[in-house]
Order: sequence, then C-alpha cells, then structure tokens
Amino acid sequence: MTRTYTVETYGCQMNVHDSERIAGLLDEAGFIPVQVGEQADIVVFNTCAVRENADNKLYGNLSFLAPIKKLNPKMQIAVGGCLAQKDQATILKKAPYVDVVFGTHNVGSLPVLLERARVEEESQIEILESLEHFPSTLPARRLSAFSSWVSVSVGCNNTCTFCIVPTLRGIEKDRPAVDILKEVRALVDQGVIEVTLLGQNVNAYGVDFGDRGAFANLIRECGKIDGLERVRFMSPHPRDFTDDVIEAMAQTPNAMPHLHMPLQSGSDRILQTMRRSYRTDRYLGILDRVRESIPHSSITTDIIVGFPGESEEDFQATLDICTEARFAAAYTYQYSKRPGTPAATMPDQVSPEVVGERYTRLHEHQQGISLSVNKEAIGKSMKVLVADYEGRRDTAQSRLTGRSEDFRLVHFGNESTARPGDIVDVIIKEASAHYLIGDAGFVRSTRGGDSHEARTKENIKEALLLGMPTVR
Repeated sequence: MTRTYTVETYGCQMNVHDSERIAGLLDEAGFIPVQVGEQADIVVFNTCAVRENADNKLYGNLSFLAPIKKLNPKMQIAVGGCLAQKDQATILKKAPYVDVVFGTHNVGSLPVLLERARVEEESQIEILESLEHFPSTLPARRLSAFSSWVSVSVGCNNTCTFCIVPTLRGIEKDRPAVDILKEVRALVDQGVIEVTLLGQNVNAYGVDFGDRGAFANLIRECGKIDGLERVRFMSPHPRDFTDDVIEAMAQTPNAMPHLHMPLQSGSDRILQTMRRSYRTDRYLGILDRVRESIPHSSITTDIIVGFPGESEEDFQATLDICTEARFAAAYTYQYSKRPGTPAATMPDQVSPEVVGERYTRLHEHQQGISLSVNKEAIGKSMKVLVADYEGRRDTAQSRLTGRSEDFRLVHFGNESTARPGDIVDVIIKEASAHYLIGDAGFVRSTRGGDSHEARTKENIKEALLLGMPTVR
C-alpha cells in the first residue's frame, strides 16, 4: 500500500518554496499526498526560528501527534527547517518519537533519512553546516499551477541584531543568472505565467560574484521571456536598493508595480540598534523615487514592535512613518527574543504588556491607512490573476479571488467565465483594509489548447487541496 504524506509550513516564502521541494521529493520517492481529513503516514514540519510563536506551534502539534504515533508506530514524523537547524537536540528531547530531524541545507536527504529511520527503528538527525547543492535542483510540487517561486539566492550577509536567519541559512550564495532564467523558461513551458524571485535579501543578488547590477539585469531579462505575464520579487533590503532596480521595474512591462520592503522601525535610533544600516530618510527617499517612476505602484512593509530599548517616542516615530509612507499593508510583529541573537541580551527589554499595547495601536493605525489606500481604488479597473489555491477561501461567498498587478487581494463574482490562471479586468466596487471587491469584465485566458478546457475548477481545487504545503 502506498504511504501518504502531508507538509506543514511555518514562516517565510523561502520556507513555502522549500516545502514545495519537500513535497516534490516525497512524490519522487513514491509517496502520495494525503486525502483531506485523513491522517497521513508521514507528517513533515518545515519550521521557522524567527519568532517564538513558531516554536510553540511546532511543539503543540508534536504533542497532538504523540498519541496517534503511539497507536500507529509505523507513522513517521519529520522536523526540518530553521528551528531544526537551531534546536536539533531540543526537538528530540521534547519529542523523542520524532523520526527525522533535518536542517535547512539538506532538504534533499529527507527520503533517505525516512527510510533509514524506518529500517533502523531509530531517530535520524542530519544537520549540514553549509549548502552543498543549490536547492532549486530538487523536484517540487508547486502550490499553484500558474504562479511559482524562483530562488535567486539563499542565505544572508546582513547582521541584524534581532535575526538568527543568517546563522541558520548561512552566508549569501547566488545562483548564476543563466540557471535562474533557464528555470523560469521551463516553468513558463509548464504553464506558469507569474514568477516571484526569492532571496533572503533579494536585491543583494550579485554580491557573490561581484556584480552590483545583477539584480536589475535579471529583472530585465525576465521581461524578455515570452509567455511570462508577471514578475515579482521579495524581499529587498533598503541598504541595497538601487535606482537601477527602480528603472528596471519601470521599464520592464511584466515587472509588477508592487514593492514589499521591510521598514522594521520608524525610529533612527532603533534602526541603529537593530543594525539595519539605513535611516528613515533613505527609506522614504526610495519610496518617493519608486512612486515617481511607477505612479500606480503599491508598497507594503514589515514592522517590529517592542524592540529592546524602544521608547514611546520611538514607537510614535513608527506610527508617523506609516502615516507618511501610506503603506497598502504592513505585516506587523511583536518583538520576539531569540537566543543566539545580540538583541536577546540587550538591556531595556520592553515588557510584554507594553509590546502588546503598542502592537494593537500600530495594527489599528495601519488598518485605517490601508482602508484609505484601498478606497482610492473604487471605480478603477484592475487586472486580476485568478488564483487556483487562494480562490477556494472565498467559496462560501460564491466569489473568485486573485491578485491585482499591485498585489492587492481582489474578490469578484464567479458568474463570469473566468477560471484559475485567467487574467480578468475587475471594476472595483467596494474596499476593506484587507481586500477589494469588484465586478468582472473582460476575461483573457493565458492558456490555450485542450488543457484549459480539460481542467475544470473542481478538478483544480481537488488537486490542490490534496497534500499541498500549507502555511501556518
């Protein structure tokens, strides 16, 4: 009997992409995705180490699986990703019934480790300290049939005092542009029309081989690929963000008018203690130049609340920057002390009560800004790529869902002929802080031939609901 698997993912887009590779490896090894509602024979957790709540989620889920594993000893549990890289011994101490612990640098070893654990009836740990092969050489089961991640680099050379990722994923390692473009062309041949270029610090691409213009050139080269409708990237660092990237975005037709650039704090003093190597005037200057060159662009960001030493004045500076920058959305996080980072031992740690209160204030403040920004879209037409995985979330309202060119979430009535992978002109009628609602107009299919007709909405949903990597 063929064994089934499921993959649970915590953390960033890089982890989501790694989970697609994990699923692809398990497919190649002869396992199949578990049916919805059934217990998988193999459960893989791809973990994050950036915030403490990811640790809590992992150990909570491992505790939930403990009695199931006791009743079915042949079931296997694997833990990988950043937390596994950091806490390999702790995981087995807290959950000795885990079969495999693997790190960020050896995702490709998972099938072998699972088989070794099964045969030897003993937990297997394999944590490599450095990357031997770029992970994009591994097979992948993509979350979407029409959109795909493409890694341009792994690792990070920055030394932000709150972040442990460089320790766990290593220094930056860049892929040759020829390999990246070859992968993009292969994805387009498979029906992908949107790619997102990924890196821990994506716009530093080229540092590994001494070419500061490499990332802008990569965007331009992606613009020359026939059939590629949309190019995105994340996440850039303000320190490395150069005007040639802005020019490439503005001059490349399929480069989408959306910039996600982490701010982290609106206080120059806090940015300095975070070791972020830029100040707010540089950050806002980048936004000004982006909006001047791409007037219809949207900008989103990440912000940390309650970093050690953050005063009320520092926090107010963050609120003020949000007001000035008018972010379409801000992904806000409460500072989480991570052992092994310089910030964890800094004096003047902010109390959880104050952090929570500031987090709520920032969230409410940004909600109002996001709503105001989204209301400006009412009456406008937006080109929306209909999602084949995101869309199922809104089936209760009988609406389809997709992303506009500027990355806003858009719901629209499914009475149209639109199907996943189509690009639809949607007239925006309503706005909330988190999404837009509109009416479908012209539908342009980005796929031709029998394959478009053969795959119904139901078939797509069924295929994507079976064992796909999920983000928590």
